[in-house]
Amino acid sequence: MRWALLAVTLAALAAGGIAWLLGATAVADGCWIAGTVVALGPAIWWVIAALRTGRIGVDILAVLSLAGALAVGEYVAGALVGVMLATGQALDAAAERRATKDLRALLDRVPHTARRRVGGDVEVVGLDVIAVDDIVIVGPGEVLPVDGLVLSESAVLDESALTGEAAHVRRDRDEAVRSGVVNAGGGLELRATATAADSTYAGIVALAKQAAAESAPVVRIADRLAGWFVPAALAVAGLAWLLSGTAQRAVAVLVVATPCPLLLAAPVAIVSGLSRTSRIGVLVRGGGALETLGRASTLVLDKTGTLTTGRPRGTDVAVAPGWTVDAVLGLAASADQLSPHILAAAIVAEARLRGVPLRVPTDVSEQAGTGVSAVVDGRRVAVGNLDLDDALPDWAAGVLSRASLDAAVVAWVRVDGDLAGAILLTDPLRPDAPRTLRRLRAAGMTRLVMLTGDRPAPARQIGTVLGLDEVAAQQTPADKVAKVRAEREKAVTAMVGDGVNDAPALAAADVGVAMGARGSTASSEAADIVLTADRLDRLADAKLIARRSRRIAVQSAGVGMGLSLVAMGFAAAGWLPPAAGALLQEGIDLAVILNALRALGGDHTGPPPLSHDAEQLVARFSAEHDRMRDDLSVLRDAAQQIGAGDPSALDSLRAADTFLQQTLLPHEDAEDSALYPELARPLGSAEATATMSRMHAEIHRLAQRVHTHLDVADENGGLRAEQTDDLLACLYGLYALLCLHFVQEEENFFVLAPAFLNTL
Repeated sequence: MRWALLAVTLAALAAGGIAWLLGATAVADGCWIAGTVVALGPAIWWVIAALRTGRIGVDILAVLSLAGALAVGEYVAGALVGVMLATGQALDAAAERRATKDLRALLDRVPHTARRRVGGDVEVVGLDVIAVDDIVIVGPGEVLPVDGLVLSESAVLDESALTGEAAHVRRDRDEAVRSGVVNAGGGLELRATATAADSTYAGIVALAKQAAAESAPVVRIADRLAGWFVPAALAVAGLAWLLSGTAQRAVAVLVVATPCPLLLAAPVAIVSGLSRTSRIGVLVRGGGALETLGRASTLVLDKTGTLTTGRPRGTDVAVAPGWTVDAVLGLAASADQLSPHILAAAIVAEARLRGVPLRVPTDVSEQAGTGVSAVVDGRRVAVGNLDLDDALPDWAAGVLSRASLDAAVVAWVRVDGDLAGAILLTDPLRPDAPRTLRRLRAAGMTRLVMLTGDRPAPARQIGTVLGLDEVAAQQTPADKVAKVRAEREKAVTAMVGDGVNDAPALAAADVGVAMGARGSTASSEAADIVLTADRLDRLADAKLIARRSRRIAVQSAGVGMGLSLVAMGFAAAGWLPPAAGALLQEGIDLAVILNALRALGGDHTGPPPLSHDAEQLVARFSAEHDRMRDDLSVLRDAAQQIGAGDPSALDSLRAADTFLQQTLLPHEDAEDSALYPELARPLGSAEATATMSRMHAEIHRLAQRVHTHLDVADENGGLRAEQTDDLLACLYGLYALLCLHFVQEEENFFVLAPAFLNTL
């Protein structure tokens, strides 16, 4: 309707202009009257709608101007005001925030039927028929329809929809399970402990509906400024009428007071910002959402899939004496090739990344919740959550200790019944997360809060690394909604998430942002902003665009209203008749609209662009980092064996030295000579990489010190006691230094290349 109104008012104004040029003044007046009347009807309705909600919007001045122009015969002024009003409303409609949250994806995911077992018979019944204590059968890949207790020996579940955690979990007999999770194993039976209406997933849907209904409507920039401009304009118009004794003087004031800077300039700036965000892969559902993001000072973030990649990856491979990393990883990945489990896929990907050759497994079997067993090269290989003996060897006990500290999942590897190794897998932090959060703080986000359904230990680690202001772990969907509401009471709050469990919190926030590339449809439907690319840095880009667009909108509206106030003074004094005032107002409008269009441009919001050669080098060195990352463990393993006085410690030291001299140091030298000079230009100067070069020098120093110790040991026929302390310091120091160095390069330099982030 608003676009139709714009078409009609423009046509009426243009037709009247043509008729006037042809000398048909009566026809011209008729066209302009028609355009004015057509605009007046909807304007009155918009004013009434605003008053019903307790707001005095900018449209009230437009109504008075249109009615006044008709009353005193200033028809061309009325037609011009009608076009201004229709244009502003059309732009506002294009940028309007959705009034309600679309919960279709949440509702579509709910099963409508369930299999109920009665004695030996299985019947399909409506979900509302399921009662407490009914026995329900859930097939592989199906969503659990109700809360219940497991009756099967065990159940393997994908709980990512509720907790956000990608790894499957095992629930044994009589353990409680929740509706909304996916059966990732074989068929299972459960005893219902609640009806569908009272179950967990129904509660999430209800939370999302309630949060959407209770969210306060966005108060747009125009309406906030109109709060003082409208009374001021009415006061000046009334005073002009009172002092002059003629209504025409008041109409002249109202015509130049018609708030086109509010009706046009602010929407133009916001729509321009929407255009910019769409070009970088950020879908903003309306101007209100963009304005709110620009004002937001608190950011609440989910962890899994938002701050982390949401995809487990191998971080370390520990092996028993007599085994090598490549041998253990090759056997485990070969056995896992046919498994659909997310951790199996991570193990296979790790082997391929390291160039470990895989063989075709035979006699493959998989037990849900335990793992895979297969024959590889004539040897029986078992991989997964295997039963362990009470008396663990020292290396295996060390793996468990490390896994608990790193919040890692352990996939044990048995070969012909003997424990051969372990693969530690974690959900890594996004490399662009630290830089993105720094940019968000610089853009006005003064408080960063993380909410996660994960355990406290890994949550605290991420909070420490990222410098978050608050971390809340083990959060249910209801907890997240409560926390978001609490933050909203203190400041304008944005929420970022990607899972079904985040949908209610996204709806409860002032502005919800969904990671749409790999996140759930439900979170995208409940959000105001969707990041269509799987890149967190786009959030910082969107925040900067939103802030700039809002600043230009306020500036344009403020300058326009200032000029209008000056014109109102001339009109009140009788020096500016209505028609001339309307034309002057058009000039003011043109100036502020041109200023508002600046929001289409602006400085580059993201990291500095790299040359093609620099991107190629980033891809090369990033791949080398991935290949070397797990090899760093040879330094720690050598140190452990030296400290324990292991007879094979010298061989481990020699392996560590070979890695340093033949792989690592050539990599560091190549970065200094090839990559860093290419980065100097986009980063502004060679000083930007100077600290990394200094770290290279320290790595060289420690590596050479290790090499010298090895030479001394070879001359003496073995390691001496006096070498132990310094060797341990060098090896552990190198390990920590290299881990930090890799992360720093990836966060500071590699994230500058779009190709690097697109491979995550």
